[in-house]
Parts: sequence; structure tokens; C-alpha cells
Amino acid sequence: MNDEDLRRTVLEVVEEFGTRENSALQSATVLQNSAQRLGIRQNPEAERAILAYFGDLFRIGYLAWGHDLANPAPPFCHITKRGRQTLSQMGRDPSNPDGYMQHLGTLGSMSSTTEAYIREALATYSAGCAKATAVMVGVATESIILDLRDELISRLTSLGQAPATKLSDWKCKTVLDAIANTLNPKKKSMPPQLRESFESYWPAFTQQVRASRNEAGHPASIGAVGEEAGHASLLVFPELLRLNAQLVEWIKTSLT
Repeated sequence: MNDEDLRRTVLEVVEEFGTRENSALQSATVLQNSAQRLGIRQNPEAERAILAYFGDLFRIGYLAWGHDLANPAPPFCHITKRGRQTLSQMGRDPSNPDGYMQHLGTLGSMSSTTEAYIREALATYSAGCAKATAVMVGVATESIILDLRDELISRLTSLGQAPATKLSDWKCKTVLDAIANTLNPKKKSMPPQLRESFESYWPAFTQQVRASRNEAGHPASIGAVGEEAGHASLLVFPELLRLNAQLVEWIKTSLT
């Protein structure tokens, strides 16, 4: 049994028994069925691993105690609104780090630096550290943007064109603006779908992640970045990675 199997199995059991009509979900139902499906018998360490992850589901707000006001306490429990939203997209939600990383692998390659920071973001998200999550996703985003910048400079140089000086600036905001200024005059030669994605999503994606990171790193108040912002940044990141990969491929093969 590995961590991915454990998390997936527990969530599948929660979904199966917790979404049945007139169901009264109980902790023993989840724990015993999870152990049975994972083939766990008389293994205290594995049993504690199930207990720990089951407890995490309450801590991060996917489950809450009680069935109704007549049965408000353990062993009864229920799936929260947030939990139902997560289960509807369980395979790739940040609450399932393994599925999330597998999904990223289908969208484009990542440098070891980018992967390290996005894994750290998933770990901090699971620990309920929203501000740390926002910072880690922000750094991962800057990493893929700098990789794109490097490809752009390399391509322009090979074509005998002088890259804009600001592409090599140390400030990410300056680099972002320089990338946009370089690509905007050339976007008519992009495939229609890529051009539409670049025009519509590039500013929104990069601004959302940068804003969350800046609010976490330079807060005006202690509550500047909440759990929703960290979750939103993680949900945005795969689409930014996809767009970034498409832009890199176009720059390598078609930019003139």
C-alpha cells in the first residue's frame, strides 16, 4: 500500500457511502471498508495511516461530524459542500497530490525547480497553510515563466534578432511585461487556438497567481490570503503550465 492508493481508496469509500440517498455516513463504515479494500489486516501501522488521513479530511473541511441535529456527534459524519466539490473532480484536485501531479505531467514538462516548488505547494495546502501555498505556487509560476523567457531569448538570438533588454531583468513583473511586448506583435502568426488562449488567459493567470503570492509575502493584514486563494492558485497553475508548454513549442518551431 502506498500513499496514493490509501488516499484514493478512502476518498472513494467516502464518496460511495456518503452520497447515497438517505445515507447516514459513520466513521467505522469509512475506516473498515477502506481497510478491507486495501487488504489491511492486523497491521497497526497501516491502520494508523488510514486513521491519520481520515482525520485530515475533517481538518481540511471535506468532512464534518454529525448526520443531522438528532445525530450531531461521532460516529456520524457527513460530506461538506467543499468536500462534494472536491469529490466531483477528485482525480486532479489539489487534495489528491498524486493525481494532481499526474495531471500536470500530461500538460507539459516541468523543470526540477518548478516541480519541487509545486510539490511543496501541495504539501503546504494539505497542511492548511494557505499563505505558504500561495507563495510556493507563485515561485513555481515564476520558474516556468523564466523557462519560457529563456526559450524566447534563444529563439530570437538564433533568428538574428536582438532580444529586449528587459527580458533579462531580475524582476518577474518586468520579464512578464517584456514577454507580452515581444509576443503581442507576433501573435497573428500563432495558431488561432493558441492566440485566443494567449490573449484571454495569459494576463489573468499570471496576475492571479502573482497577486496571491504578493499578498502572502507582503501582507497588509494577517488574513490577506485565505484557503480559497491557495486552492484557486493551485487550480490555475495547470492551465498556465499547459499554455506555457504550447507557447514554448510554438516559439521553438514557428516564431519568426
